[in-house]
Amino acid sequence: MANSSVTFEKKRLIAVLSVLTFGLTALFAVVGLEFLVPTIFVLGFFIVVPLVALLGDSLPMVETDAEGVEVERETTPDDPVEQLRARYARGELTDAEFERRLERLLETEDVEAAGSRERVFDRE
Repeated sequence: MANSSVTFEKKRLIAVLSVLTFGLTALFAVVGLEFLVPTIFVLGFFIVVPLVALLGDSLPMVETDAEGVEVERETTPDDPVEQLRARYARGELTDAEFERRLERLLETEDVEAAGSRERVFDRE
């Protein structure tokens, strides 16, 4: 089989198949094709989704890197403290720099939290 040009992450493919199965099941129930509802439900949730979960790495549509290991996309955390911890873990910051920046972040978070509390209490 030739390499597919469309690839998915394993988790995303399982999510898409689950939503598709649920949607088709609901559609057939509403349209009046009740005899297909159990078939689609069982086929989707009890056969296709578990097979993709178990065999996903060997499927051609599942994204893998060069070694054949499933690709984990690195996401940058939205939390500034988590970003700081990640930079410290990578060795980009010294101990003193990490502590100084962490203290500054925690101080600004306290100020922001106090400001939001004031806005909430001003509404009353």
